[in-house]
Parts: sequence; C-alpha cells; structure tokens
Amino acid sequence: MKRVTSVGGIFFKCKDPEAQMDWYATHLGIVMDKYGTSFQWRQADDKEKKGHTAWSAFKDDTDYFGHPSQQYMINYRVENLELLVEQLKKEGVTIADEIAEFEYGKFIHILDLEGNRVELWEANDDVYEKMLNAVTK
Repeated sequence: MKRVTSVGGIFFKCKDPEAQMDWYATHLGIVMDKYGTSFQWRQADDKEKKGHTAWSAFKDDTDYFGHPSQQYMINYRVENLELLVEQLKKEGVTIADEIAEFEYGKFIHILDLEGNRVELWEANDDVYEKMLNAVTK
C-alpha cells in the first residue's frame, strides 16, 4: 500500500493573509486567488494525470492547525485514506478527527510524534481542477 504520494498543500499562519498573498504575488510572481494558489504538476505514475499542491495563508488565530502554537501545517496527498487510517490506528498514530468528505476529496488530521497536526488528503483531482478554474475566471 502506498502511503504519502506527494505534498498536497502548505499552509501557514500570519497576521494579514491578504497582505501576505499580495507580497508573494508582487515579489515572487505567484498568481493568487482568494484562497492562495495551487501549483499544478503531472503525476509520476501517470503523466496524463494532473495533480495540485495548494498554498494558503491563514489568519494567525485560526484553530484549523490544532494547537495555537503550530504556525505551519503540511497537507500530504494519499491514495486510499480509509485504508491508511486503519493502518495508522494499528500503529498507534493519534487520529485527531474523523474523515471529512467533500466533492474534491477526503481529509483527516493526524498528530506527528511531537503533536504537530498533519493533514492527509485523498484528492479528487478532476473536481478540484474544475473548482480552481471556476475561482480563477
């Protein structure tokens, strides 16, 4: 069973997410929408399939990352979230919540060895790409 297949997203806290996104757009040329950006790439196992890595700035008081001291959260793409969660439970990994399912994929949060919240995402890339195209038009 494959576990992590790539990085699905990089999320960080800041005082002013809009100003941060403007800074990255101005100085690094990253095209942004209201959520941040999404970098598109081709999957290694199947060059015809696209994948995406999200990049988002969050308000510094968000509780989405779990503990308030956690400044960053990495989202990892996985192939079969339910199977992986069952395996992680057997291995004693702390599962922070339940699997949440949306049309663009399934998500769950786990805690690493030091208690950092990590997000796992089984992506539905076709739907996710349609959503991105709708937001950027």
